[in-house]
Amino acid sequence: MAISKQAARKILKEVGAARVSDSAAMELSERINRFAYDLAKKAVKLASHAKRATVKSDDVELAS
Repeated sequence: MAISKQAARKILKEVGAARVSDSAAMELSERINRFAYDLAKKAVKLASHAKRATVKSDDVELAS
């Protein structure tokens, strides 16, 4: 898991949550990780399509 439950809790606190339940932190963590994984997968496909092994920031931008 790239984004931990604790990191998700910190994000929620930074945007104004007074308290954060474990289930809310876990749900945010899972959704962020799923989003990031899908985005990365698309970016890798774009780099591969361009016949590059290196994923560039443009690939990530286009993937989103």
